[in-house]
Amino acid sequence: MHSEDSNMLDMSNHQQIHSKYPLVSIITINYNHADVTCQMLESLYQITYPDYEVIVIDNGSPDDNPKIIHEKFPRATYIETGENLGFAGANNLGICMSKGKYILLINNDTVVTPGFLEPLVDKMESDPEIGAVSPKILYYYLSNTLQYAGMTHINSFTVRSHSYGYMEKDTGQHDQDRISAYAHGAAMMISREVVEKVGLMSLAFFLYYEELDWGFRIRKAGYKIYYVHNSKIYHLESVATGKQSPLKTYYLNRSRILYMRRNVRGAKSIIPILFLLLVTIPKNMALYLIKGKFDLFRAYARAVGWHIRTVLQKFIHEHPTC
Repeated sequence: MHSEDSNMLDMSNHQQIHSKYPLVSIITINYNHADVTCQMLESLYQITYPDYEVIVIDNGSPDDNPKIIHEKFPRATYIETGENLGFAGANNLGICMSKGKYILLINNDTVVTPGFLEPLVDKMESDPEIGAVSPKILYYYLSNTLQYAGMTHINSFTVRSHSYGYMEKDTGQHDQDRISAYAHGAAMMISREVVEKVGLMSLAFFLYYEELDWGFRIRKAGYKIYYVHNSKIYHLESVATGKQSPLKTYYLNRSRILYMRRNVRGAKSIIPILFLLLVTIPKNMALYLIKGKFDLFRAYARAVGWHIRTVLQKFIHEHPTC
């Protein structure tokens, strides 16, 4: 066979694959854990879905050698930001570089199963009103234990939600797809159409709650969000920020209050704001002091202080675009 004929055959095969399997852009963020990212990529490059691109964003890792990612996985598009753009900023950068009909944002501290991608794409393809989906997520270090099988709406007073199946043994009790209030930030697929309609994740969030805010906007635009039961991944959890660290305490609480500022508006916000000021903030600060966790107390106080300083700033309510 002539090389020209061979090239035409390859192009024809690729077009057939592309029509049956829409291109998926898989985006992951590395920050100081290149070894963990490589473990995730090792599992990712064993999946059965035939048409995808991988984009790895190193988010300004100060104490790591992230170039090893590019050396081990040269097929992936590898970008160094040079500074920490936060979860939203780095993912937004990857989204604007991506080409896929669907975009999968996935944490670097996950391990995927070979057939996890097909059910997510099939779900998105089944209904144009579906704007985002997430797989079944299990804890990597806890045997057969669920982290996510869908999520409830965020409570306007506590600004917290609940994941279906959380810390349950997976015995098949959540083996059916369900509408979810939010996708899970560890692994969420969205359509490019959604990005073009609702915009990117808000840059006001540096870490935590940005995907929940995004989910709220996706639903507000008329789309549905689904948990897809026959797609499965494993999550190492909190590798980048640590458990109960001052960093996590600061950003988690800053973002929780920010979510309320952005999405609980008008007269409906009066009671939640009073609850926040008179109950939530005093109670949390008192608990940190009573337990002697002074570093966490200071982190929480800084989170509250950030909101005082930004009370009139317009960027809080902006929706960036590519």
